[in-house]
Amino acid sequence: MRAAVWYGREDIRIMDLPELVVGKDQVKIKVRWCGICGSDVHEYREGPMIISKKPHPLTGKSSPIILGHEFSGDVVEVGEDVKRIAVGNRVTINCLIYCGECLYCRLGEYNMCLKLATVGLAWDGAFAEFAVVPEYTVLKIPDAVTYEMASFAEPLAVAVRAVRRSRLKVGDTAVVIGAGPIGLLVLQAAKAAGASRVFAIEPVPHRRELARRLGANEVFDPVQGDMGKEIAERTEGFRANIAFECVGNQSAFDTAVRVTGRRAMIVMVGMALKSIEVPFFRLWGHEKEITTCTGYVDEYPAALAFLADRRVQVEPMITEKIGLEDFIEKGLKEMIRNPERHIKILVTPGREK
Repeated sequence: MRAAVWYGREDIRIMDLPELVVGKDQVKIKVRWCGICGSDVHEYREGPMIISKKPHPLTGKSSPIILGHEFSGDVVEVGEDVKRIAVGNRVTINCLIYCGECLYCRLGEYNMCLKLATVGLAWDGAFAEFAVVPEYTVLKIPDAVTYEMASFAEPLAVAVRAVRRSRLKVGDTAVVIGAGPIGLLVLQAAKAAGASRVFAIEPVPHRRELARRLGANEVFDPVQGDMGKEIAERTEGFRANIAFECVGNQSAFDTAVRVTGRRAMIVMVGMALKSIEVPFFRLWGHEKEITTCTGYVDEYPAALAFLADRRVQVEPMITEKIGLEDFIEKGLKEMIRNPERHIKILVTPGREK
């Protein structure tokens, strides 16, 4: 089968591999579409970050490894012990591989597993014709959800997790800082969860326009004024109940502090690779809270339901569809050269593009 295999920094090879063997509790999926995630770009440009050259303690897998974790497809083979999934099912996956034995797994907090692994980073992924994964990771796609839409289930589960971590209440006002792929999904998930108003802050013009199209009540360019004052003017001076920081840098965090009011919640959704200074006295004086979120636990059913009833729309977020042979030049390198042009590039190993 053809697959995109990560060997090292700026060393991904499109190559032929032997057919995958299906274990007794595993499912083989013919891949339809797989989305390029920011983590894929980081592993190509700066890696190894999550991928390891040493065998993973749970999966035993190390580089070289097949990338790709945001995908959909059809089940073509199942292991002898598989009961819940059948050949012909349209599926996506929860890409977390966990031990099931540690304290966090026993509590159902699988994203905190002490041996946590991820499909496409510590288990061969889906930038390939086929993927083989444990049955427990596999979810059936609702009839109303296309394969392209289902490839967004993973990032949408991240967004749903962020909203749950915010403890958003019906009627709350929220601000989303950063209208990239995750920010746009958080925006829609917050609206679906009952936020009365969701404002978006984003410097790139076409992303601001997309945020409006996907339901933002108002969209701001952060270089065009004081964002704290802008939000205050629209909330009778109270500012937002919740800010979702979906960028992961100092400037975005500072904005989150300014746009939120007293006793507000700041959710750190973006992955900050550098330390961020925190104005403790201001947070303390206003009893603001900061929380983080990583991955998901049981957010996939809600994500798939939001896709099925169109409360979350993802088709406008697809900026390009390419074949597997173009994954490097028209996918990874294009996102590095022109990040402002793209929200989500989908890759197919077949001929559907």
